[in-house]
Amino acid sequence: MSIKEPDFTIGVEEEYLLVDKDSLDLAPAPEGLMEACQSELDGQVSPEFLNCQIEIGTRVCKNIGEAREDLRRLRSTVARVAAGYNLAPIAASCHPFSDWRDQHHTDKDRYNNLRDNLGGVARRMLICGMHVHVGIENRDMRIDLMNQLRYFLPHLLALSGSSPFWQGDDTGLSSYRLTVFDNLPRTGLPPIMDSWGQWERSVQALKMLGVIEDSSKIWWDLRPSSKYPTLESRICDVAPRLETTLTLAALTQALTRMLWRLQTKNQRWRIYDSFLVKENRWRAQRYGITEGLIDFGKREIIPFADLVEEMIDLTQQDSEFLDCTAEIENARSLVKNGNSAEHQRKVFQDSIAKGNDQPAAMRDVVRFLTEEFHADL
Repeated sequence: MSIKEPDFTIGVEEEYLLVDKDSLDLAPAPEGLMEACQSELDGQVSPEFLNCQIEIGTRVCKNIGEAREDLRRLRSTVARVAAGYNLAPIAASCHPFSDWRDQHHTDKDRYNNLRDNLGGVARRMLICGMHVHVGIENRDMRIDLMNQLRYFLPHLLALSGSSPFWQGDDTGLSSYRLTVFDNLPRTGLPPIMDSWGQWERSVQALKMLGVIEDSSKIWWDLRPSSKYPTLESRICDVAPRLETTLTLAALTQALTRMLWRLQTKNQRWRIYDSFLVKENRWRAQRYGITEGLIDFGKREIIPFADLVEEMIDLTQQDSEFLDCTAEIENARSLVKNGNSAEHQRKVFQDSIAKGNDQPAAMRDVVRFLTEEFHADL
C-alpha cells in the first residue's frame, strides 16, 4: 500500500525579549501586556520561562505566504501592545549586555518545575530560539526524514546566527545561544533511530522512571513534535527580521520535501555519524556563514555561498511546488550581506569608532535590534 504524500504544512514559533525603550535593558512583561496580547491573538501568544520573554506561534499554514501574513500580524501586535508600556520586542537569541542573574522566571507550575529540576542551569536560560514545524502525518516517515534532515541543521544554524554577545562581551561566536542551551539534558543532535516504535519506547522509558512527563521535555535540535503530527526543527537562533525567519522556514520546509521526494525514487540522503555532523554544527555555531562547512562526501570545506547554491538547486522542484522560491533565494542575500551576528558586530564597532564607550555601543546594538524587528512589518 502506498503511503500518502505529506501535506508539508508549516508552523513557526518565535521567542522575543522585551526591552525598555529608554534604558534598552530587559524588562519584565507586565500582566496587562500579556492579557492584551492574549486577548487579541487568541491563544497564539504565551509567556516563556523568563518574565522578560514572550512567545508567539503561527496557525497551521499551507504555505510560506500564509506564514508571512500570520507572522506579520503577530509581530505587529506584540510590538504595538508593548509600546503602550514603553517596551519594545527584539528577536535576537541573546540580549547583548544584560546579566542573567538579574532576571526572574515566570511564576507558573511548568516553569517552577523546570527551575527545580534543572537547578542553576535553568537560571542561565536567557536565550530565545525559533522552531519550524513541517506537517508529516506518517509517523515512521517522520523518523526517517529526521535521520536525514540532521545533515542540514548546521546550514540552517549558520544562516540564523543572532547571538554574538553575552553579558556585554563579544563571545567570538555566531550563536552563543547554543552554548547555554546545550547545558540542558536531552539537547543537541537527535540520535539516529530506526522507527517510530524506537522513539516511543525511548520516551516511555523516561516517562516510566518519572524523569519526564512527556516528549516535550526532549529538546533536541530536531524532534517529532509532542503535540502535532509534525517534524519540529529547533536548531535556529531567532531572526531579528521577519524575512529572515521566512527564509529559514521555507528552507526547512523545502529540504524536508526534497528528502521525501528522493524516497519516492528509492533514493535517500546519506546518513553521517553524529560525530561528523556535530563538527559542522560547531562550525556553524562558531563562524556562522563566514568560514564554510565540511562536505563529507568531497572531504572539503565548502564556502557557504556555494552551499546555498547547492541547497537552492537541490530544492528547486520543491520550492516551486511549495511556492517559496523567492524566500529560499533570499538566502543568497543573507550570505552576501551577513547574518545578524555580523550586523550586530558592525553596529558595535561603528559605535566604538564614533567615540562611544562599550556600554553605549552595546545599547546601540539593542537599539538597532528594535529597528530590525519593525523593518519588514
